[in-house]
Amino acid sequence: MRTIIITGASEGIGRELARQIAARDKGGAALVLAARNAERLEELAIELRAGGTRTDVIPTDVTDKDACRRLIAEAVNRLGRIDVLVNNAGMSAHANFEGFTDADLDWSERLMVMNYWSVVWLTQAALPHLLASKGLVVGVSSVAGLVGVPGRTAYCATKFAMNGFLEALRAELAPKGLRVMIAYPGTIDTDLRKRGFGPGGAPAGVSMIRDDRAMPVETCARLIREGMQKGRREVLMTPRMKLGRWLRLLAPQIVDRLAMKEVKAEYRP
Repeated sequence: MRTIIITGASEGIGRELARQIAARDKGGAALVLAARNAERLEELAIELRAGGTRTDVIPTDVTDKDACRRLIAEAVNRLGRIDVLVNNAGMSAHANFEGFTDADLDWSERLMVMNYWSVVWLTQAALPHLLASKGLVVGVSSVAGLVGVPGRTAYCATKFAMNGFLEALRAELAPKGLRVMIAYPGTIDTDLRKRGFGPGGAPAGVSMIRDDRAMPVETCARLIREGMQKGRREVLMTPRMKLGRWLRLLAPQIVDRLAMKEVKAEYRP
């Protein structure tokens, strides 16, 4: 039985991904759900266990290095192995850099811990077990990890950092059987952007990015799940995103203009 750890499993993409894996791989996978909200995790675990999936809950604050190590150690203690580590936990942010204060720099540091360092800590702790199983590391990144988006300087930096780490890790350890997949969601129909940091560090409260083309979370989770099953290196979720990758090489100024149009007019620099 494969052991799959999913961080950020209490809400959004992580929660839906756990549901889909359980539905598609009944009896073939044991799920370890991690997030800070233990109550939400237990609710999901009850649902998945009712469908026949071994589900363990390990509440974890991924901004705590020791807690990340405990998560991996406890998962191995309970299940004996790790086959997939899904680094999904993360936080959003939107604030124009020109107006940054010391308070904004402070939350930017915390954002880097959440979105980048947690991935490093978890992967480092899980690595011996993933090498033993010739397992898979998944990073849930963002289109903002491919293209600089106005107003998202801090957020983009965290996702670019995560991508660089995972791409280098893939090149380094592919000869030993480790697989790495990076998924690049665009605008997803969740409350992530509303709960993320806004100017000054308070929760943004609103999405500052256009939501009219937001992808349903079910579709996003399905694309990640299918990418995992098919052994893909990356998952670009829309034709527009695939086109943007090529345009960035051929006509970067066009990509800059398109990125600006994704920001609601009232929040543009």
